Amino acid sequence: MYEAHWNLLRKPFDAKVDAGTYYPSESHQAAALKIHYAIEQRRAVALLCGESGAGKSMLLDSCLSQLSDHFAPIARIVYPAMPADQLLKHIARQIGPQASDSTHDLCCSIELIERILRHNVSQDCHAVLAIDEAHLLQQFGTLETLRLILNLANDNCAYESPITLILCGSPSLISHLSKHSSLEDRVAVRCLIERFSFEDTVAYIQHRMRAGGCSRDDVFDMRAMEAIQMLAQGIPRRINRLCDLSLMIGFAQELRYVSSATIESAHLELSSHRRVA
Repeated sequence: MYEAHWNLLRKPFDAKVDAGTYYPSESHQAAALKIHYAIEQRRAVALLCGESGAGKSMLLDSCLSQLSDHFAPIARIVYPAMPADQLLKHIARQIGPQASDSTHDLCCSIELIERILRHNVSQDCHAVLAIDEAHLLQQFGTLETLRLILNLANDNCAYESPITLILCGSPSLISHLSKHSSLEDRVAVRCLIERFSFEDTVAYIQHRMRAGGCSRDDVFDMRAMEAIQMLAQGIPRRINRLCDLSLMIGFAQELRYVSSATIESAHLELSSHRRVA
């Protein structure tokens, strides 16, 4: 709606991120390198933590999309809040299309996962299991279940593990793992995505605006940038919401620049929506 007013080709702060809109902050880049290392060296476990909205899922999507054909099957669990038998059944379906029978029990799930991993190893392939919201696993007691998966087909695997488990969740996941020393001992890399600094926030906003087709770096003035940093606290998702609504307000008011007052108006509107909800 507001694209023409700001000389944009598309909305720059949409939640969906592609290669053109991805902003490689130092923290995100460091985490991506560690995740790639863990997978390519066929390590057992990688830990990816960060606050809600920090960009964990986006980073994970980017890493998984860049893997070669030797890394397969790739399973992504986005809702792990379930008991162990259901989680294993879900994992079996994700990594093996032959697991479509809804009647198989816990033993069948384990046998199927092991059979797939053994076949994988014989083809010199390496499986990847990524679990979003992994901090929820603790309340269902399934962290130990996942550790046992790492032992399947391990006897004829030339590497540390036939599968790399990526646990992606809030920082509380770190303390949950400390209660499971056998699993924690197998963690090869630990990645903690940090909030954007003010410099990161400025660079991020300008990068996203350019990716949207804008040729100006001054749509958001410096006071607006400072307000965004203070209100969004360096969280990319919050920055996106503030900037998107601010551009809409600027369009409605026929502004040429987004000021700190515009940012404050957007913040008040978003805050009132949260209170109503």
